[in-house]
Amino acid sequence: MVTQNTLPEDILQASYAYGSSPLSATSLSEPRQTFLFGYPIAHSMAPTLHATLFEGLKVPWTYRLLETPDTSLFLPALKDPACIGCAITMPHKVALISAVDDITDEGRMIGAINTVFQRKSSSGKLRYIGTNTDCVGVREAFLQNFPDILLESQGAPGLVIGGGGACRSAIYALWKWMGVRKIYLVNRLEEEVDAIINSFYNSGLNGELIYVGSVEQARQLEAPVIIVGTVLDFSPKEPGEILARELMEVFLTKEKKGYVLEMCYHPKPRTAFYELAEKAGWKVVPGTEPMIYQGVAQQVLWTETPLKRFDLAEANRAVKQGLRNH
Repeated sequence: MVTQNTLPEDILQASYAYGSSPLSATSLSEPRQTFLFGYPIAHSMAPTLHATLFEGLKVPWTYRLLETPDTSLFLPALKDPACIGCAITMPHKVALISAVDDITDEGRMIGAINTVFQRKSSSGKLRYIGTNTDCVGVREAFLQNFPDILLESQGAPGLVIGGGGACRSAIYALWKWMGVRKIYLVNRLEEEVDAIINSFYNSGLNGELIYVGSVEQARQLEAPVIIVGTVLDFSPKEPGEILARELMEVFLTKEKKGYVLEMCYHPKPRTAFYELAEKAGWKVVPGTEPMIYQGVAQQVLWTETPLKRFDLAEANRAVKQGLRNH
C-alpha cells in the first residue's frame, strides 16, 4: 500500500544527486520568489495553488506569473538572488532544457521540463536543475486515490489519449511507476504518435507503445486497466478527432473496467470525457488532482519539505474555488 510519504521520499532524496541543499537555516522564514514562465498563462490556477501551499507552510515565499513568449527573459528572472526556483509551461517546456545546468531522468526521457530547482555543487556554486513533475502528478493522482491500484496495473495494458506534452508525462508515469508495459496511444494525428514512440524508444523505454488507428483494432485489443486523457474538452470536428472519440468510446465500453484520469480541468473538471467514463462504470479522477500533486512536488523540491506537511485538502478547495470564480 502506498502512503503519503512516497512522493517526497523519492523525488526529494533523488534531487540531492545533483548537489546539496541551497537553503540556509533562515531561508524558510525569509521572503523568496518563484514564478511560472509561459505564454499565455493568465488563466492558470498555479498562483492560487502555490499561495495556498506557502500559506499552509507559513513560508513567506511568493509565486507570480511571468507571461511572455520571449525566452531571453527567463535566465535573468531565474538567477535573481531572491529566486529559489521556478515552473515552466507551454510553449517553453522543450526550449528551456538548454538553459539549465542539468536535467533529471524524468525530464530527459519525457523530453520536456516544467520545474527548475536549485542545488549546490561541491564548490558552493548554485546549480539549476530541470525536471518534470507532471509525471509525478499523474502517478500520485492514481496512487493517493487508489492505494491498491498497483495490484491491478502491473503487467496490464494502459491507454493514453492525446499527443502533446501531457501525453508524454502520462506515458512515463504509467511505464515507470505503475508497472504498465503495454500502452495504447490514441490521437487525432498518427505522425504525432510516431514521433512520441520513436522518442521514448530512443530514450530507453523497454515497454510496448502501440498506436491504435482503427475501431476494429481497438475492439480486438485487451481492455486497459488505466486510461489517461490529455486532450482539451471540445466536441470533435475533424476526421482525426472524430475517430479518436470513437476509439475512446470503444475502450470505455469494454466489459472490464478500471481507472481513468482526466487531465483536462479547465474551465471545468467534469469534462465530456470524464462524464462518459463515469457513466461507463470507470473510477474517474479529475484533472485538478494531478495539477495539485505536480505543484506539491515542485514545492517539495523548492522548500525541501515532506508531503505530510502540506494541507492537500485546503489546496484542493482553493483550486476548485478558483475555477468557479474564473
